[in-house]
Amino acid sequence: MVKEYIALFEYEDGKEGFGVVFPDLPGCFSAGNDFNDAYKMAHEAVALYADGEEMPIPRTLEQIKAEWPDWAEWEKEYKFMVAKVALYPLKTEVRRFNVSLSSDLVSRIDRVTKNRSAFLASAAELMLSGSSATTTTP
Repeated sequence: MVKEYIALFEYEDGKEGFGVVFPDLPGCFSAGNDFNDAYKMAHEAVALYADGEEMPIPRTLEQIKAEWPDWAEWEKEYKFMVAKVALYPLKTEVRRFNVSLSSDLVSRIDRVTKNRSAFLASAAELMLSGSSATTTTP
């Protein structure tokens, strides 16, 4: 079962970098050079946090606003975006399949990786994770 946790991506106008905190996961945080990098690193942070831990039931944004003690400070003091970060169950089986791609696309993939399967799997995970985010400013 996939669990999706609310992540707060803090940023400052004109400055590089995003910090990430998870209201449902105390002590779990991450960062990245830009939103896409921070989003990727956030998934890794949640996966590392989950290693050997009992994971809490994710709350909705409305629940976090009502229950998280730091919400009022975040809403007042920080510029941030809200996104969901998914924790996927461990994959136990790898399946082989055929896929048809244009030769141009295959050439572009080959320029950045030696492992097409891993590249396509990462791209699919990113697209399926619903990387839509909303911006909130004080």
